[in-house]
Amino acid sequence: MIDLTPRRLLLLDHYADGEDARHFTLRIEQPQAADLAATPGQFFMLVLPGYGEAPFTYVSTPDEQGVFSALIRRMGALTTALFALENGAVLGYRGPFGTGWPLFFKAQRVLAVAGGCGLAPLAGVIEAATRQPEPTQISLVYGARHAGTQVLARERNRWQQQMAVIETFDQARAGEREGSPLQHFDELFAAGVPDVLLCCGPEALMLAAAEECLRRGMAAESIWLSVERRMHCGVGLCGHCYVGSSYACVDGPTYRYDQYLKLLAHRPQFSAGVAPLSC
Repeated sequence: MIDLTPRRLLLLDHYADGEDARHFTLRIEQPQAADLAATPGQFFMLVLPGYGEAPFTYVSTPDEQGVFSALIRRMGALTTALFALENGAVLGYRGPFGTGWPLFFKAQRVLAVAGGCGLAPLAGVIEAATRQPEPTQISLVYGARHAGTQVLARERNRWQQQMAVIETFDQARAGEREGSPLQHFDELFAAGVPDVLLCCGPEALMLAAAEECLRRGMAAESIWLSVERRMHCGVGLCGHCYVGSSYACVDGPTYRYDQYLKLLAHRPQFSAGVAPLSC
């Protein structure tokens, strides 16, 4: 039997982290084994009494004390009310849900491509790669509208000391790189074809990045996308998050590219639209 009852979640801390976005530190009051087994790329449902619930991705997954973090952008009544809360507020939690990024640490070279808040679902897997005994060679290209819309500033500052990071902007200032992340693929592929692509951001960006990697010699089985859909229940009951015949809240939000294309080719007419997940 599926239990949709939320568990107690405490708001420990928060700070501004991008335009209309905050980085929240939260703690599950009584973490369960499934919480401790959560993987980067999965998501949870945050419940705010009087306002409902909404899905958000983990920036860092729960530790043994149930502490984790999430990036959340103010976009509606629930997030506006959340931003008004003080530390110590009691919330509700359901999760973890969905399928995270694949285990790729035997790969020698990994390319991560992110757009906007799409950096949040990739944060955990980037952190994991940098902490391996023999770190995976991982490169990141991150696109944003302008510097003020970038997120995860503290994480990015640390990553820049550990790996190759390229940041691009639609509205670049002097000394900044301008344009789409795809415009820098020549540089990223100069040392060879990556073994794996992990991509999250606007769907048009992800599909274009996947096709560009295919053109440069990557296999479709080595390309992974994290997609956003309207995940109202998190357990495949409500039908709002169809991707073809698949429920994004159960089978996704992470999909292998070749499998994702097959699902899109058989998308039912009642398939739901896109909605915020990563922040």
